[in-house]
Amino acid sequence: MKPNVGSLDRLIRLLLASALFYLGLFLYSGSALGIGLVVAGGVLLVTSLVSFCGLYRLLGIHTNQPNEQF
Repeated sequence: MKPNVGSLDRLIRLLLASALFYLGLFLYSGSALGIGLVVAGGVLLVTSLVSFCGLYRLLGIHTNQPNEQF
């Protein structure tokens, strides 16, 4: 997997993941919405940590710079 998620994109994903985890675990705990929010937060967290997004690959999107190191 070649990285296709840049530094700013990773930061935004990490912040959104944190917000979704909070909402899912504390405000909507135990509901289907809460589970969905936690799952969505998990996906954002993983894509942020590995710097790769499968959807970006399918769409041909790259937010990283060619020489950006992770």
